Amino acid sequence: MTPRHRTFRAALRWGAALALVALSAFVGHQLSQQTGLARMREAAEHRLDMIATGLDAELTRFDYLPALLEMTPVVPALLRSPGDPALSDAANRYLAGVNATTRAEMLYVLDAGGTSLAASDWDQPGTTVGQHFAFRPYMIDALAHGRGRFYGVGITSRRPGYYLSYALRREQAAPGVVTVKINLEDNESAWRKLPGDLVVVDQRGVIILSTRDDLKFRPLLPMDALQRAEVLRARPYGTAPLEPLQWQRVEALAPGVDLLRIDGADKLGTTRTLRHAPWQLIALDDMGALRVGARNAAVTAALGMVALLLLGVTLWQRRLAERQKLANQAALQAAHDSLESMVVARTAQLHAAQDELVQAGKMAALGQMSAGLAHELNQPLTAMRTLSESAAILLDHRRDDDVRGNLKRIRDMVDRLARLTAQLKTFSHKQQLQRVPVVLAGAIAEAQVIVAGAQQKYGVQVEIDLDPPQLAVMADEAALGSVLVNLMRNAIEAMEEAPQRLLRLEGRLHGDGRALLTVSDTGPGIRDDVVPHLFEPFVTTKPAGSGLGLGLMLCAQLVRAMDGDLQAGNRAGGGAYFAVELPAAGLE
Repeated sequence: MTPRHRTFRAALRWGAALALVALSAFVGHQLSQQTGLARMREAAEHRLDMIATGLDAELTRFDYLPALLEMTPVVPALLRSPGDPALSDAANRYLAGVNATTRAEMLYVLDAGGTSLAASDWDQPGTTVGQHFAFRPYMIDALAHGRGRFYGVGITSRRPGYYLSYALRREQAAPGVVTVKINLEDNESAWRKLPGDLVVVDQRGVIILSTRDDLKFRPLLPMDALQRAEVLRARPYGTAPLEPLQWQRVEALAPGVDLLRIDGADKLGTTRTLRHAPWQLIALDDMGALRVGARNAAVTAALGMVALLLLGVTLWQRRLAERQKLANQAALQAAHDSLESMVVARTAQLHAAQDELVQAGKMAALGQMSAGLAHELNQPLTAMRTLSESAAILLDHRRDDDVRGNLKRIRDMVDRLARLTAQLKTFSHKQQLQRVPVVLAGAIAEAQVIVAGAQQKYGVQVEIDLDPPQLAVMADEAALGSVLVNLMRNAIEAMEEAPQRLLRLEGRLHGDGRALLTVSDTGPGIRDDVVPHLFEPFVTTKPAGSGLGLGLMLCAQLVRAMDGDLQAGNRAGGGAYFAVELPAAGLE
């Protein structure tokens, strides 16, 4: 099979897999959305059944009142004699008592001209008594048809309510109208406790009741000129601006169920028409949660299909791997047979190469030891030269005692060189150093003599703090002196350009029978990239030709040979430190 055919087949497999994933996501999305819509519709219809039943009962609860008042003598008598104060007072009190029993919001009697003659709120501020309501639709309908129904905002109370009117015609000469105002705000408050939103739309397409204050008294569509004229005449909505909603029917999902877009938000609208009023109840449910659930279902279905595809691919790959394993075993057996013959030839070559590597290692070790020996001998030889030059000057001044002192120091240096040479030789053969109690104060004093020239050259101040003053360690005296000279000289040279040049040696008992000697300076410190490799061979921060990079490596080896440890780092206030930990003398 050519590479082109393999690429084509791989593209087909990927395309089929992606198509299956997309199909699974689509089916999952549709099933979840349809199931969610069905649940939302069922819940909305149940909610509307309950609300419509309660609202219809509320609207018809006071149908008997107008007929009851017609049978009351005081009401017809007041219509015949509207100016009689006694009749007015009796009618007011009667209406107040009836209203208190029935718990309507207001009950009042109007004459044929629409003037309120008596009312249940006759003793309240803003009473309807004496107000003129001939323009109200409930008054017009009652005189024309015997009954009237109207929802609107009260002229005096400024509170919306449902008005039920009934014409009193027993006295043809002086007919009147009895009106009951029903407060629906309690129903509206109870609806707010239910899930979702609810609106009641009147015959003009205006929302008159709502669980959302921002939707109340707003038409679903802009009103035409005839509707606006009627609203101005009857004033059903008080002073509301009647700003139209952005109400759009996006899709009809079922009879009475629509997908709506209201002020840019998608809602599921379920509509129910009331039996006793020309109104529509509309339950509004947010589509956001439904769509999130559908998206989640689509993602879940897609992931499930991906998992199935991965499982299939895994099983297929396992089958291919079994076949490949059998082929590989055969190939490995053949390779094994071939390698067997090569091993014998290679073994002889490796033995020869190993002999050469051993010899090269010996030469490298010899070079490192030679360089280390040169480094260690350089410091005492420099001190001997300084002492001999000083002795010549002292002879010129006939200071014989001082000359003898310098010669004694030179003899001590020669002895030290002899010990150092023997020590380095034995150390190269991994032998233990001879550890004896060494007083740190004396070892530091000897090291100071050796580095005195460098100390004076760079103007370095030395501070020594030993606690206790006679602090001693178990060490080889020559090895410890070599370590101290190396560390002190490095510190002095590091402070060559420092503004403050202070070399501090601090010795303390460290615990567990150990002593800690810290050598610190006020120089520039050690670079962070050098610190991890500081005790490796040929690692130095000095300029080329100024050092071999072996001093600290030899110091670390000497300290370890004396059962100690050498650490280095930078001080928080600037400069570097070297910490030598050794067994304390007399505490083993």
